[in-house]
Amino acid sequence: MTYGAPVTGAPRAGRHAWALDERESQPFLRQALDLGINFFDTANIYSSGASEVVLGRFLEANVRRESVVVATKVHGVMRDEPNGQGLSRKAIFFEVEESLRRLGTDYIDLYQIHRWDPETPIEETLEALHDLVRSGKVRYLGASSMHAWQFTKALYLADLHGWTRFVSMQNHYNLLYREEEREMNPLCLDQGVGLLPWSPLARGFLAGNRGREDKTAGATSRAQTDEIAQRFYYQDSDFAVVDALKKVAEARGEPMARVAYAWLLGRPGVTAPIIGASKVWQLEEAVGATELALSAADVEALDLASRDLRVIQARFLLVHGIDDEIIPYGESIGLARAIGPGRARLVLLQGFRHVDIAPRFADGWRLWRALSALLRERCRESPSWLLTYWNPIRATAPRYW
Repeated sequence: MTYGAPVTGAPRAGRHAWALDERESQPFLRQALDLGINFFDTANIYSSGASEVVLGRFLEANVRRESVVVATKVHGVMRDEPNGQGLSRKAIFFEVEESLRRLGTDYIDLYQIHRWDPETPIEETLEALHDLVRSGKVRYLGASSMHAWQFTKALYLADLHGWTRFVSMQNHYNLLYREEEREMNPLCLDQGVGLLPWSPLARGFLAGNRGREDKTAGATSRAQTDEIAQRFYYQDSDFAVVDALKKVAEARGEPMARVAYAWLLGRPGVTAPIIGASKVWQLEEAVGATELALSAADVEALDLASRDLRVIQARFLLVHGIDDEIIPYGESIGLARAIGPGRARLVLLQGFRHVDIAPRFADGWRLWRALSALLRERCRESPSWLLTYWNPIRATAPRYW
């Protein structure tokens, strides 16, 4: 298990109402140590850097530095200026020094790129990260949440140039979001990259305390105020998975969260899910999952309920002649609007497992023909597109469109 530190830090410095201040966070950090957790994950952007400060102070006062693994990330917006974000050499070198200062340490065990930076050549990013490893300021490199073809490219270029490879992938993976099983997880298994799934409880949704009718109903402040969860989840299919999870948990006499963690820990390639807690019993439930072995019947019941879930996010809105735009899932419900008059707007959805979205297209076959032309062009440019996009689309088009 990895204890994720974004809940620490002053709430006024971050975006989330459920963030704890330094005094409130201390019992949970202490409890994590007492339960045997020695891997702590944070990011420069969490609570605008306050998370790193709080974690660094706690570890300095309570443990020997060499006895714990400290991970942090770089990429997000830290300052409102051209070089205040991203993965350029300049940004990386500045941000690593800032993270080291806030953490109160002279090295970072695992330094992760928080997202892919389309504005910076990946070669520049990889060489800068390699130089940090050679300097001794960073021990290992990790990545988080990107397309499998992007991660493949990064691994290939690192090998080609003799640069330090990524050893971990922190991806979005849980019972309600299993798209990673299509491309990213098999890639990481093949390449010997460990998986550190974030949001293993689907932002708390798998704890079973979310309201079916009222998205703001719930037992915690996060359940009541988490707008991201309200966009990602709350579909009928999500509650069907929760119902199946509840049945398995009740049959075993275990909390739902512990069963959800146990299912994830049993997935191939998963090394250490990123867990968070704002209640003492939440950490106990999480760590207890390491000793909970689900039966084949338990796993089958959960798989049957969750294997056909749709992709949560529309990853890229591709517009001919216009820069790519990122659109969230909440907007993708109205995807028909993407086909606008006078513009050949194409929506490219990773994986194309969209039973609940595809029928909403007003002119599905028009979109299908346009996608076909685009993908044939892209396949000629890069063979990897053939496996990643063309075959899944060709397989699903007759059924859904």
